[in-house]
Amino acid sequence: MKKKKNKLAGLQKRKAIAGYLFISPFLIGFLVFMVKPFFQSAYMSFNTVELGSANFSQTWVGINNYKQAFLVDPEFNRLLVEEISRMIIYSLAIIVFSFFVSLILNQTFKGRALVRAVFFLPVILSSGVILGLETDNQLMATLAQQIEVTTTGVSITDGLETILTTAGVGTRALETLFEIIDNIYDVAIASGIQIIIFLSGLQTISSSMYEAADIEGCTKWESLWKITFPMISSLFLVNWIYTVIDFCMRSDNEVIKKIQTVMIDQLNYGTASAMSWVYFLIILAFVGITSGLISRGVYYYE
Repeated sequence: MKKKKNKLAGLQKRKAIAGYLFISPFLIGFLVFMVKPFFQSAYMSFNTVELGSANFSQTWVGINNYKQAFLVDPEFNRLLVEEISRMIIYSLAIIVFSFFVSLILNQTFKGRALVRAVFFLPVILSSGVILGLETDNQLMATLAQQIEVTTTGVSITDGLETILTTAGVGTRALETLFEIIDNIYDVAIASGIQIIIFLSGLQTISSSMYEAADIEGCTKWESLWKITFPMISSLFLVNWIYTVIDFCMRSDNEVIKKIQTVMIDQLNYGTASAMSWVYFLIILAFVGITSGLISRGVYYYE
């Protein structure tokens, strides 16, 4: 028994070392390139910054920049509430979408490798030069506009939304649901990494567990809740953290656009830093609270 425990401890230690080796490039890069600007930004949020010809000067003003962000700026509070609400809704939609797509892709069928590649394509298309081509290409913009024009008046979702909202059935919830459906492209394009993570977890579940469940008379629905969910529950936590952080870094984030406007157009670096730190701390607290709640339902197994 003691020998077995030592063997398990050695295996866990090797796994821990491998994990630290994998994240070491990020840790080194963060310590070398990010720590100093991190603290400079925090200090700058309590100062007014005046730009000179070759340098800049800072004057301590305490929490005035934070008062400016919360009490004077007419848009910051509203944008914070709107973006955090949108983040919660779309993050949940992405998690649900990626999980059920990974369930489908985990099945055995012809052309499975091709279908998996197609679902991972959005990860490639949403990065680097291709993203620039997608967002700045006039031909793509014209094509998207033409598709929208040709499909006007034949949208099934628009008709269904009109019927249900007219009936007064859960109007606000339905508006949110149909908004997600109308933006399914954005949900799908943000789900590539999550699908891969879920799929890797599903492939680690032994088929013998499902066979034993079938013998015992479990339905597919029961197997989903009693086997699949517990076995990959830790991946829900990983994907949730990744999805929230990824959403906060999107180019269409209105809070980020507001901060850039204050910093670049108004040259108000102090207030922009204060806004950045407010947004950062709110997201950090949100991730911490939700991760703690999700962790309670995570099933860890050896």
